[in-house]
Amino acid sequence: MVLETNVLLTNEEAKLRDEIKEFVKSIAPDYLRAMEAEEIDYPEEALKEMARRKILGLRFPKKYGGRELNWVSDCVAVEEISVLGQGMGCVYSMPIIVGESLIAFGTEEQKKKYLSPILTGEIISAEGLTEPRGGSDFFGTITTAEKRNGLYVLNGEKRFIAGAVAADLFLLYARTDPKAPGHQALSAFLVEKDMGVEIAERYGLMGFHGMGTARIVLKDVAVPEENLLLGENKGALIFNRMMVPERLTSAAGSLGIRATIETAVRYSDKRKAFGAKIRRFEGVSFKIADCMTKLDAARGLVYIAAKQADLDPDSSQTRRLVSEAKLFATQAAWEIVNDAMQILGGIGYTYVYPVEKALRDTRLGLIWTGSNEVMKMLVQHEAYRRLLTGEDKDRDLELDAIEAHKIAEKVFE
Repeated sequence: MVLETNVLLTNEEAKLRDEIKEFVKSIAPDYLRAMEAEEIDYPEEALKEMARRKILGLRFPKKYGGRELNWVSDCVAVEEISVLGQGMGCVYSMPIIVGESLIAFGTEEQKKKYLSPILTGEIISAEGLTEPRGGSDFFGTITTAEKRNGLYVLNGEKRFIAGAVAADLFLLYARTDPKAPGHQALSAFLVEKDMGVEIAERYGLMGFHGMGTARIVLKDVAVPEENLLLGENKGALIFNRMMVPERLTSAAGSLGIRATIETAVRYSDKRKAFGAKIRRFEGVSFKIADCMTKLDAARGLVYIAAKQADLDPDSSQTRRLVSEAKLFATQAAWEIVNDAMQILGGIGYTYVYPVEKALRDTRLGLIWTGSNEVMKMLVQHEAYRRLLTGEDKDRDLELDAIEAHKIAEKVFE
């Protein structure tokens, strides 16, 4: 599909997009089919090829293996790679996510030990947030970390960890203060699998096949003190920053749904019914118009959020825009894939076309990295805060009403 996105990109970003497209073309269909059939448990070969092409961790400093680019570049890359499927987009995004914790909060020793090998493909990283008794309630974490003789001993469970079966390193959060409220009690740790992480359950998923998603168990896992990030009980600071790469890559990955629009366009230009190509019927062609509009709107919001993240990743404005991008892009992708299936009809529900796979993969976007209901909570909170304090208010429009002077008619209780 030809993309009219250069208006949003610099020449360098457009060249990067073309570079990533070349990687996407290099992935053989047989490889993706093997992932979907779960003959491949995790696409390590694809990850290593990304590393060989030096396209992992584009924003990070060159001395660790990155290119010192920006968030727009990362989003361009995530979108292109997600054309291969949301699962492959997640594989690409994980070094961005775990790498963010290291570049923002890690010591120089931690960066050298873990970030560089992550970007060269020597270490596969994963992140564990969700626990069996808590999903969106992150600060309800009950995994514990008790300090003993210079070590932190971790006990607990984490579930739904993408890539867990292949991961060498996990970014995990645990409670280090048993008495404090969650946002003051959690700490973040870099936990190597060889420290004693147990893969307890490999999940069978509706979509995202070949991702090796699992539940892990931590039974007296001893973690060296030097693997603590930032400091004890500083997990909330790390978590809040980490939601930027978590949700921005999720939003950018949803833009890969454009490949499904292309499938629907080509099908509707060939398929005939009632004596004409079905694209001639507004019931079909208007769906394509809706899909393209939603895609372009989603991409614009994702890039705005990316630019804001470059300006100030910790601001409330960034938190709002990233939440909006994740909310809108994942919802748009879900509506787009459903329209694509409607255009293909029954054949779209079979394995003959990739639309059914895209539908299964896309459904996860509305749930993970914070459900879309949580995104709405965050957006409305920031909207009320900024508008009620006058931070985003230009003028008092109530005074412009013809009968604005009738104060007695403004009854609130």
